[in-house]
Amino acid sequence: MGRHHELGLLGEEKAVAYLLEKGYTILERNYRFGRAEVDIIAGNGAHILFVEVKTRSSLKFGYPEEALNSRKQQLISKAASEYMYQHKLEMEIRFDVISILKLKDGSWQIEHLEDAFFNY
Repeated sequence: MGRHHELGLLGEEKAVAYLLEKGYTILERNYRFGRAEVDIIAGNGAHILFVEVKTRSSLKFGYPEEALNSRKQQLISKAASEYMYQHKLEMEIRFDVISILKLKDGSWQIEHLEDAFFNY
């Protein structure tokens, strides 16, 4: 497994721990529909969250959340629609991004961007 993939997995673990600490329930991880994958699907009683996790070890290529392009947003939106249909859910949905930066001192900077993008 490459270092980039390992960093992504660590970031997802940090994001799950963060969401649990904030009182969210994790419903699914790595949900796939067609070519789309949603890193985390979580609930908070009022919303179903479709969460994309972006992790980086430096800002050389910009902030982690800047890597979420419009094509990826469209794929996540399609997967969200399918998830809601399959589970017969009629709750409000929200598309969030959890941006994670591993700092040089080994600590982690986590930023939760709520309503990061809108349903297409």
